[in-house]
Amino acid sequence: MFLRVLISLCLIYIPFSLQAANPQDDNTACPRIISQSPYISEMLDYLGLGHCIVGVSRYSKRDLPRTGGILDPDAEAIDALMPDLFITSNWTKEETIKKVVPKGTKVLRLASFNKMSQLEENMEAVIQATNWTHAQAKVNEFAKAWRHKVKQVKGNNKKVLLLSSCSGKPYSFGPDSRLHDLFTKAGFNVAESKGKIRHIRPGQEIENLNALANKYQPDFLIIFEQKQKQQCQMIMPKVPVSILIFDGRKFLQPSTVILDGLDLLISKKHRWQ
Repeated sequence: MFLRVLISLCLIYIPFSLQAANPQDDNTACPRIISQSPYISEMLDYLGLGHCIVGVSRYSKRDLPRTGGILDPDAEAIDALMPDLFITSNWTKEETIKKVVPKGTKVLRLASFNKMSQLEENMEAVIQATNWTHAQAKVNEFAKAWRHKVKQVKGNNKKVLLLSSCSGKPYSFGPDSRLHDLFTKAGFNVAESKGKIRHIRPGQEIENLNALANKYQPDFLIIFEQKQKQQCQMIMPKVPVSILIFDGRKFLQPSTVILDGLDLLISKKHRWQ
C-alpha cells in the first residue's frame, strides 16, 4: 500500500517539476531579473519577459524596487532582491559589477549605442541567458521589420546632422553611433565626422549649433525632441538649412520602439525626395 502511494506521488511530482523548470511551458516560471535601464526593460517586455523583472534602475517609471543606476548600482538593494539575472549596459564597469552583484547571480552586460544590429544581438543574448528560446521568433520579426522599413525611407543621399536637441547641452551623432548607422542605412549622408557623439557647448571645439551647421552645411538638421522649441528657431547658419523635429522617445533609446521612429521617417520622406 505504501509503495503504491509513493509511486503515485512521484508520478504527480515529476511532471510538475519539469514544467516549473521550463519557462517556455509556464510563463510564471522565469528567472528573477534586475533590469538596470529602461531600454532593457522595454526589450524584456518585447521578448515576453517583462513579468520576470523584480528590480529596476532609478530612471524607470515602473512600480518596482530601485537598484541604483548604470554607473552606480546599489549593492544593498540588489542583494535584497535575490536576483537570478542582473542585466545592465556595458557602461557598467566589470569591477563595479564584482562589488555589487551577489555571488551566484548571472550577469549580462549589453552593448547599446553603436549599431542597429546590436539590438538583435542583445535580444539573442537575453534569450540565451534565460533559455527563453521561443522568443527567437520575436527577434527574427524585429530584424525583418526594421530592415524593411529602413529601405522605405530612401534618404536620397541628403546630407544631414543628427542632433539630440536644440536646447540644453546638445550633441551630434557621428560614426560608430547607432543613429549614424541607422540613417546611413536609410540612404542619408550623415555629415558629422567626430566619432560617436560631439558635445556642442561653450569651451568645446564647436560651441553652438550655428557653428556646427556652418562647418558641415547640411541639407537637414534632424533634431530628436518631442516638439520644436524656441531655441530651434535661433539656428540661422550662413547657408539655409531645413530643420526636422522627430520625437526623441522613438529614436534615442536602443529598443524596438525604433520601428515607430522609422514610421515617422517614412511619413516625412516627401521632404527629401
